[in-house]
Amino acid sequence: MDSPDLDRFSSRRSTVYGQRGVVATSQPLAAQAGISVLEDGGNAFDAAVATAAALNVVEPTSTGLGGDVFACYRTADGDVGAMRSCGHAPADATIENVREAVADDQDVAPADAEMPDSGPHAVTVPGTARGWEATVEKFGRRDLSDLLQPAIRYATDGYPVSERVAAQWEHGEALFDDEHARDAYLFDGETPDVGQEVSLPALGETLQRIADEGADVVYEGDIGQAIAEEVQSKGGFLTTEDLADFEPEFLDPVSTTYNGAEVYELPPNNQGFIALEALNIAEELGAGDHPLDSPERAHYLAEATKLAFHDGHRYVTDPEYEDHPPLASKEWAAKRAREVGETCNGDVSFGVPDANAEDADTVLLCVADDEGNVVSYINSRFAGFGSGLVAGDTGIALQNRGSSFSLDSEHPNSIEPGKRPFHTLIPGIAKLGEDDWAAFGVMGGYMQPQGHVQVISNVVDYDQPLQAALDRPRWRYRESGELAVEPHFDSDVAAKLARKDHDVRLQPMDEFGGAQIVRNDGGTLSAATEPRKDGNAQGY
Repeated sequence: MDSPDLDRFSSRRSTVYGQRGVVATSQPLAAQAGISVLEDGGNAFDAAVATAAALNVVEPTSTGLGGDVFACYRTADGDVGAMRSCGHAPADATIENVREAVADDQDVAPADAEMPDSGPHAVTVPGTARGWEATVEKFGRRDLSDLLQPAIRYATDGYPVSERVAAQWEHGEALFDDEHARDAYLFDGETPDVGQEVSLPALGETLQRIADEGADVVYEGDIGQAIAEEVQSKGGFLTTEDLADFEPEFLDPVSTTYNGAEVYELPPNNQGFIALEALNIAEELGAGDHPLDSPERAHYLAEATKLAFHDGHRYVTDPEYEDHPPLASKEWAAKRAREVGETCNGDVSFGVPDANAEDADTVLLCVADDEGNVVSYINSRFAGFGSGLVAGDTGIALQNRGSSFSLDSEHPNSIEPGKRPFHTLIPGIAKLGEDDWAAFGVMGGYMQPQGHVQVISNVVDYDQPLQAALDRPRWRYRESGELAVEPHFDSDVAAKLARKDHDVRLQPMDEFGGAQIVRNDGGTLSAATEPRKDGNAQGY
C-alpha cells in the first residue's frame, strides 16, 4: 500500500470526514444542530434548514428571519437545481416616492437623494421563513417544527457568545437607535461580552410560532402585521399585502465547465454569472496551467475576475425587468479574454451597483449526506443587523438589501415596485468527476464570486485537499482598482504582481471572506470550513 503524500496536507487542520453525513458552517453550535438532525434520520436538506435556523440565533449579527435565503443543490436522484427565496421592493416604492421620503433626512433636494444604507426604505420583503418551509416541503423528510427546535432551545435557554460574534455585535450596536432593536439585542443596554451566555426570548417565541403555525404567520399573520407596522412607523412603504404576495421559487441554476468540472451558480438577480464568466475567461487564458504559487496564475485569475465584475455589474439585475447578454458562454469569454495582457489592464472599471455590498457579510452552510444529496445554503440580512429595525416584539431584525437599489432611473438596478434587488449571495455546487459532487461557497459581498474562482481553481487545477483549498491565502480585486492580498500571501508573488502594474495592498484577513465546502466523492463524505471565522465542520 502506498504511503500518503503528506506534502499535500499543508493546512493547520485536516479535512473532516464522515460516514453518514457532514456539515460545514461558520459557528460550531449551528453545525451541531445540523449533525443532530442527520443523526436522527433527516437528510441534507433537513440539516441545512436546522443549521440555518440555529445560525439565526447563535450568529444573529450576520443572518436572521428578516433576510433572504438561497440554495444550490444536487439531490440523491441526480437532479441539479436552485432555490431563490428573495423578497422584492414594496408596491409603493417608486423612485419618486423614495426620493421624496429620504430627501429631508439627507438634507438634499429630491432629485439629488440617494438610496439609504439603512432604515425603513432599505427594507425589502424577507424571504427566509417561506424559503425554509419550501426547502423542507420539497426535499426534506422532517417537519419544519422539528427542525426549528435546536434554534428555539438556543434562543430560549441561552448560549455562550464567541469572540468574533461578540465583536460583530458591538459593531452593530450603532444601528440600534430604536427601542425594539435595543430590547431584542442588547442586555442591560450593552452588547454581550465574549463568553457571556445570552438568550433571545422574543426571537425564540417567534421561531416557536413558526414551528406551530407555519411560515404563513410571518407573511399573512400577526407577525407579518408587526413587520409592516414597524416599517411604516418609520416612514417606509412595506405593507401586509407586499408580504402576502411573496413566494419562493425553484429554478434552474446557470452553469459552465471549467477544466473538466461542471460549476453551477444562481442566475440573476444573483451574481452567479460573475463567477462563471471569470472561470470561463480564466480557462481561456490558461490561468490554471501556471504553477500554484506563481504571479502569472494570480494575475490571470484577477484580470478575468475584473472583467466579469465589469460585465456583471452592468447587466445583472432582476431578470423580469432587464435582459442580459450570454455572460456565462465560452464565446463571450473568448471575446473578453482578448482584453487581457501580461500586465494589469487599468482601463476596466468595477462598475459597482452598490458600494455597500463590497464588504457585506453573511452566513453560509454546506451539507452532504450518504444518500447523495449535497446542498449549499446561504442566509443573510445583507449588512450585519440589516436595516437597524426590529419588528415590534418579534425579535426579527429586518434586512437592508434594498440599499442595493439605485434612485437613478437609468441604472440597471433602479428601484421599482415589486422588483428584486441585485443580490450578492451565491451558493455554488460543482461536479468534479463521475459521482463526485461538491457544495461550496465563500462569504463577503463582492468577495463571493472571486472566492469561488480561487477555491474551484485550487481544487480542480491543483487537486488540493478541501481544507488546503480554503486555507490558501487569497487576493481580492476591489472597487478602487486595488488588488488586496492577505497578510500571509506570498510576499514574492505580491511583489511580482506589483511589477505587473497591479496596485497591491495588504489587508486584514477578515476582509477575504470565510468559506465552506462539502464533498461526496463516490460515497466518501468530506468537509472543510473557513479559517477566517469561527468555522466548524462536523461529520458522523
